[in-house]
Amino acid sequence: MSKNDPQAQPAASEVPASAEDKTLDKLLAEAQARIDEQKDAWMRAVAEADNVRKRAQADVAAAHKYGNERFAESLLPVVDSLEAALQAKDLSALELTLRQLQAALEKASVREIRPAAGARFDPNVHQAMAAVESEAEPNTVVSLMQKGYRMHDRVLRPALVTVTKAVEKPAGNPNSDSNLNSN
Repeated sequence: MSKNDPQAQPAASEVPASAEDKTLDKLLAEAQARIDEQKDAWMRAVAEADNVRKRAQADVAAAHKYGNERFAESLLPVVDSLEAALQAKDLSALELTLRQLQAALEKASVREIRPAAGARFDPNVHQAMAAVESEAEPNTVVSLMQKGYRMHDRVLRPALVTVTKAVEKPAGNPNSDSNLNSN
């Protein structure tokens, strides 16, 4: 059996070559179709994720822009009452307006920080504006200069307070009072 002999049998790999090519072409086409489907699904998922991100950004922007809308609406009657009270020069109307304002603040979870005299100074909610010498324990609130406010757990403005500090002893000899009297 020579290569040039027409009676020679072709090699086994050559006979089903066209059938194998058709099977491989079919498998390749199926694989390419699956790749195209997966690519399309992936692109749709990416587009959907982008749309969700954009919607979330728009929602956050709207929340920032209009988040205080209810609070502002609750203050409008207070402004109306205050303007009417000032026009009428009516002290009782001013007191009523103050109560309306306090109710609006309370509804928005804004609470006063009003430490009483003798309370312990808390740097998280108080700001010491002055310190006075006292025999009382240091860092005790003596007086309130201005109320503070908090919204939920966040301090909007600390209470401005005067606190105590220890009485300073004169420097030098502890018996200096007796030395002054002996001269």
